[in-house]
Amino acid sequence: MKKSHGSLLLVTTLTASMVTACANPSSAPSDQSGNSSAPAGPAKITIMANLHTAEVPSDTIEKMVEEKTNTELTIQWVPDGSYEEKLNAAFATGSLPQATYLKNQTSLLMFRDAIRGGQFWEIGPLLKDYPNLKNLDPNVLNNTSVDGKIYSLYQERPLSRQGVIYRKDWADALGLPEPKTTEDLYQMMKAFKEKDPDKNGKNDTMGLTDRNDLVYGAFKTVASYYGTPNGWGEKDGKLAPEFMFPQYLETMKYFQRLHKEGLINQDFPVTSKTDQQNLFITGKAGMYIGSLSDSQSLYQKLITVNPNMKLDVANRITGPEGKAGIWAIPGYGSAVLFPKSAVKTEAELKQILSFYDKLMGAELGNLIYHGIEGKHFTLVEGKVAQVDDLKLTDREIKPYQALQVGGENTIKGFKESYFKIPVKDKAEKLVKDNNSILIHDPTAPLDSKTYTEKGARLQEGIKDATYKFILGAIDEAGFRSAVEKWQKEGGDKIIEEYNASYQQSKK
Repeated sequence: MKKSHGSLLLVTTLTASMVTACANPSSAPSDQSGNSSAPAGPAKITIMANLHTAEVPSDTIEKMVEEKTNTELTIQWVPDGSYEEKLNAAFATGSLPQATYLKNQTSLLMFRDAIRGGQFWEIGPLLKDYPNLKNLDPNVLNNTSVDGKIYSLYQERPLSRQGVIYRKDWADALGLPEPKTTEDLYQMMKAFKEKDPDKNGKNDTMGLTDRNDLVYGAFKTVASYYGTPNGWGEKDGKLAPEFMFPQYLETMKYFQRLHKEGLINQDFPVTSKTDQQNLFITGKAGMYIGSLSDSQSLYQKLITVNPNMKLDVANRITGPEGKAGIWAIPGYGSAVLFPKSAVKTEAELKQILSFYDKLMGAELGNLIYHGIEGKHFTLVEGKVAQVDDLKLTDREIKPYQALQVGGENTIKGFKESYFKIPVKDKAEKLVKDNNSILIHDPTAPLDSKTYTEKGARLQEGIKDATYKFILGAIDEAGFRSAVEKWQKEGGDKIIEEYNASYQQSKK
């Protein structure tokens, strides 16, 4: 969302991994005469995949997938740092593959005009014909929809990983219980700063460590605790952006208080995630609000610095309204589109969907995500315990996870992961518990042309004003002025368009 409109348009007009896929002849859909539409020999599949590891993977998993799907794979692994450039080049030369992975939700938003222009296949009516693909979550599919129609498969992501990670050894030393409210969080931060929780006799600790990210840092999660809508909310029957709600203002006041009292790192608006985590790892700060999944890496790094430390995690924090809630993503990381320029017929499309149907089966779904039992993992209590050799798993498993469709909640027979670190195990339980208190963004399946064109730039103004308010550089009137500027420069049009799309979706 920080990129310029021009670069977003290019990136989103084609993004993340690209896969050309066909089916095993034995399971391919048949035409009306009962004849198989699949080719007689192995289907040749070309893949351009986003590589998130340092090394190109071995082909161990690839050969197993080929054998079980009757395919011949040719995979081009492109490092994440240059992936967008490669995709842009493919788009410019008209060489999109049969299946195009989009990098994230923003990518799909920017792709909508091309979808409306008939450049991609609609697949919604076909999904019911596939035993595994039909298990994709209809709510998540709806979040990927364009004008109510489904054009993409998706890679499942937990709807909300957000919560609180804190130094339990510090809390125990000060007699503090697990936080349940935003006031509890404040009191814990205050004690972590003022009461020498590490007992070194020095005033060298603070409460919360945060970073320059109002979404994945602490701000948006605390805003949820205050009852702030997720992105957009309904007010008097109409949609309005979150920063027009009183709960957003109260969240800013909360952070202003933390900053004024020195309970948070003073330069957090310009602090990187690495520096934020280092403050926690080195024992300078005792609380981290963000992804609960970060508990594992934080624990592993902190335990080497202080073997006696303890971590704990919490969710369901309530604010002044007394109701627990947490903001949710649309439920997918990447989505997969099928361009008509490469997929010439419906029969060919069905072959591709058959391949994905096999990838979403229990056997291949577990293979590309967990690897091979006995080599990459062992079973503990029926759960997958990855081997400690991270170089091995990075080299042979992690890259292939980019090809996944669906996930733990939609692949029947998908094996759960085992976590030997207790705080990580608890964190993953809380991630699942978050599913019952989710705050959804109602605009996820909606459309606003003006937002597509100007939304990211306009949001920068709100972001800057939010930081300025927290730092005390502007007051409430100054923040209102920033909101009015947002409205005049295109915000009112965005509100109008989202509400029109909202009403249309109800018909």
